[in-house]
Amino acid sequence: MKRKRILFVCTGNTCRSPMAEAILRNLIKTHKIRWWDVTSCGIDAVTDSPMSSYSAFVLGENKIPCEKFRAKRLTQKLIERSTLVITMTERQRMLLEGCGNVCSIASFCGFDVPDPYGGSIEDYRATYQAIEYACKRIIEDYILKFEE
Repeated sequence: MKRKRILFVCTGNTCRSPMAEAILRNLIKTHKIRWWDVTSCGIDAVTDSPMSSYSAFVLGENKIPCEKFRAKRLTQKLIERSTLVITMTERQRMLLEGCGNVCSIASFCGFDVPDPYGGSIEDYRATYQAIEYACKRIIEDYILKFEE
């Protein structure tokens, strides 16, 4: 079976999209789902930047590995290699309209995931909770449909 890829997109690829990448990758592993890869990038990312310390801390609190992460900038090639591109906001989705199979995370969970950048650890914990909820919906409403 050909591998499928989900690409998460946010602004800087240091907070939300790397959290989403790590959370969904962990859920895929937990559910023993094969043939799926997850990656992330940012519309305005500085390539090779580390994940934000609060994002890494909150992932660690939830026992989700993320130590090898480095930011990537969005390219058309990344979009073309992806089965599905998921933006963190509807506005980001609109920026990428016409670029490929792009949707916003709101199509799975009903809301945008606000950027916690510059916020408190509690803001990052709230972001984690929102992304975890969305990732569970992505597995149930999208990935498992391919597995049937």
